[in-house]
Amino acid sequence: MNLLTPEIVRSWLPVRPQNANKGTFGRVLVVAGSRTMCGAGYLCAKSALLAGAGLVFWALPESMQPAFAAALPEVITLPMPETEEGELSGDALYELTDCMADKKPSLAVVGPGMGKSPLLIPFLQACNLPLVADADALNALSKEPNWTVWWPKNRPCIFTPHPGEMARLLHTQIATTAQERVKQVEALQQKTGNVCLLKGANTLVSGPGETCQNTTGGPALAKAGSGDVLSGVIAGLWAQLGTQADFSDSAFRAACCGVYLHGLAGDLAARKRSDYGVLASDTASCVPEAICELLK
Repeated sequence: MNLLTPEIVRSWLPVRPQNANKGTFGRVLVVAGSRTMCGAGYLCAKSALLAGAGLVFWALPESMQPAFAAALPEVITLPMPETEEGELSGDALYELTDCMADKKPSLAVVGPGMGKSPLLIPFLQACNLPLVADADALNALSKEPNWTVWWPKNRPCIFTPHPGEMARLLHTQIATTAQERVKQVEALQQKTGNVCLLKGANTLVSGPGETCQNTTGGPALAKAGSGDVLSGVIAGLWAQLGTQADFSDSAFRAACCGVYLHGLAGDLAARKRSDYGVLASDTASCVPEAICELLK
C-alpha cells in the first residue's frame, strides 16, 4: 500500500492550459438533494466548481430550484419532478435522460441527500455516464440483491462509502482495524472492478492492483456534509482529467487527488476555525487554497 504524498498528487492534477475554455474542463451532472437534505446537493455542486470543473448541472426537486438557483448562480439548476416527501421521483428519469442528451455531461454524481428517492436504482441502472456513487446511492445499492451482477462493468465508476455504508454494501461488520479497512476496500474494488474509497481517518483509495492511503485531513472533517464536498471535489477533478485521458484510466488519479485536496482543505480550515468549528462549507471554500498550497 502506498501513501499519498504531495509530489504524487501534484503530478496527477489536471493540466490547465492557458488557451482553455469551460468545455475544456468537463461537465458535471449532480443528481442530489431532497426537501430535508437540500444542502447536500448544494455542497456537492459548489465543490465540483471549486475543484475546477468547467460546467456543473444540478438536478434537484423542483420545489427547491428557485432558492438554490439564486444561492448558487454559477450552477445550472435542472428542476425535476418530486414525490410528496420532497424526494426526486421516478418520473425524473425521463426528464434527466432528455437533459443528458441535450447538455452532454461528462460524468454524473448521484446520491448525496437523496433519501429513499425512487429515482436512485433506475438511474443507476440506466445512466451510461461515468459515475461517482455516494451516500444514498450506496444505501440503495446495499438493499439490492446481487447488485454487482447487473452493475455495468464497462462503465467507469468511483464508489465513496464511509465505514457504515461499506459494511452495508459488503453485508459485514464495520471495520475496526487498519487491516480490516484495507481488506474491505479491496474487496469492494474486486467485486465491482471499479475504484473504491473507504472514508475516515486516513481514507483509502483502491483501484485495480493498487491501494493508496491518504495523508491529509483530521477531526475537523468529522462533520455533516464533508462527504458531499468530497464527492463534488472528486467529480470536478475527474471531469477535467477525463477530458485529457480516458475516464477509466483517470478514475484512480481523480479519487486520490480528491481525497488529498479535501483533507488538506479541512486542515487549512481548521487553522482558522479549529477542529471544533469547521463546517463542510468552510472545507469547500478552502479547496482553492488547498490547490494553491499543493502547487507551491
